[in-house]
Amino acid sequence: MSEEKRSLNFIEQIIEEDLRTNYSREELQFRFPPEPNGYLHIGHASSICLNFGLGEKYNAPVNLRFDDTNPIKEEQEYVDAIKRDVEWLGFKWAKECYASDYFQQLYDWAVELIKNGHAYVDSQTSAEIAEQKGTPTEPGKNSPYRDRSVEENLELFEKMKNGETAEGQHVVRAKIDMASKNMIMRDPVMYRSLHKKHHRTGNDWMIYPLYDWAHGQSDFIEHVSHSFCTLEFLPHRDLYNWFLEKVSSSEEFRPKQREFARRNLSHTIVSKRKLLHLVEKGIVSSWDDPRMPTVSALRRRGYTPASIRKFAETIGIGKRENIVDVSLLEFCIREDLNKTAPRVMAVLDPVKLVITNYPEGEEEWLDAENNPEDESAGSRKVPFSKELYIEREDFKEEANRKFFRLTLGKEVRLKNAYIIKGEDVVKDENGEIVEIHCTYDPKSRSGSGTEESMRKVKGTLHWVSAKHAIEAEVRLYDRLFTVEAPDADKEKDFTEFLNPDSLKVVTGYLEPSLKDAKVLDQFQFQRIGYFNVDKDSTAEKLVFNRTVTLRDSWGGKN
Repeated sequence: MSEEKRSLNFIEQIIEEDLRTNYSREELQFRFPPEPNGYLHIGHASSICLNFGLGEKYNAPVNLRFDDTNPIKEEQEYVDAIKRDVEWLGFKWAKECYASDYFQQLYDWAVELIKNGHAYVDSQTSAEIAEQKGTPTEPGKNSPYRDRSVEENLELFEKMKNGETAEGQHVVRAKIDMASKNMIMRDPVMYRSLHKKHHRTGNDWMIYPLYDWAHGQSDFIEHVSHSFCTLEFLPHRDLYNWFLEKVSSSEEFRPKQREFARRNLSHTIVSKRKLLHLVEKGIVSSWDDPRMPTVSALRRRGYTPASIRKFAETIGIGKRENIVDVSLLEFCIREDLNKTAPRVMAVLDPVKLVITNYPEGEEEWLDAENNPEDESAGSRKVPFSKELYIEREDFKEEANRKFFRLTLGKEVRLKNAYIIKGEDVVKDENGEIVEIHCTYDPKSRSGSGTEESMRKVKGTLHWVSAKHAIEAEVRLYDRLFTVEAPDADKEKDFTEFLNPDSLKVVTGYLEPSLKDAKVLDQFQFQRIGYFNVDKDSTAEKLVFNRTVTLRDSWGGKN
């Protein structure tokens, strides 16, 4: 039991302590509360795994609640994408909720706060309000409208709601303490006027609650027991509790806000504003461009739910922010795909290999195992013929003893096939090798059991039969940025650190077993990396994305 306790993260320790003192298991309830103003990214995925993981651990309901209080930036497209991402990660929510469902209740509570002297309508500009906030070491100053009568406040609030006042003319502020050491408590704004159509409520409301007013009260309405958020909301906890005290009685169950640290990912940005900039400027093709850190992009690139959940579990939950190297995320997908992805052969930079002593016009279909990590994966047939493609880098006319691939006068094995020996090359007028001529040992076929097939040679090459090969577009994706923290330098625009080699498009030649591959199907291209079928694929033209290389190629670059 003590060993189990030591393994608990501090969030779980909070819950366990609450269960020992004043909570029952039946009272546990969690939520994941995204704002539908963009696509979810890898940071959100960690929060999803935290909240829904707690639900699974404690057999407690978890709501998916959209904090949709800003009609300027929110769209139904984002709502649909968020739901799709949460489901894809393997989680089910108890209820689908929206802060906009509570607009009337929030308004009614705000009226009560005004009546009880806890809120007022301020007619200053946002710049004036900001100036009067003071500094961390100097108290703020009261608004000249702070002592408006209850009747005038209610009248103005009603007009704001009905759209009878101009946008920005008034705001509603909580009346707390302009001298508070916590600047969040210096009469924070609760409502602003926005004459904008909301994606769910249409034009029913001309005022919209700010996050601090809507969030905690939504938790309260939904009977959320623990409201977990990131560290930047720690100063907001006092306000969270102050609002709850004003709208509830001491006997009612109140949510508890607690904070955890963000885990920032290296070579990545997760600011929705900056991600939107990349999309709008055409730097990437879309929110799900496979170079983006969004869950949609990771899915399209070939990441699996299991790999992302494993990543979230590995980085854990902490109290201090830090940067997690993206190589850990890449490790998690390699580890997952190594177990599940079928091995196939593909050549991405081809040079023709001609076996001069192989019978003209003959072909054979050889056995190839689908995945040595999975005995149940079985095998398939691959065609072999006189003319093959191999990778250009797998041949050198002259090579040192450490080069274990094909060279003149030396032997290598062709994967699942025969031992060959380099004999000669054919070059074009520019001196570029266009053909490699070799001979093969017809008794050395892999798996045949002959003495010749047992001979040991140091190199093994992948290949495809030239006349059977399928042409495909292959997109070689890499990290979008060349530096660990692209938005850390305040003197430079983050786009200055874009990786010019984040996408290379080549024509690949694939074994014919891939002819009927479907969108999102995943494969290991042997000796190259892990790839999946992109949604741009058609029956006439396959398109593959590189999910990740076989090994970390950035080890010396970070």
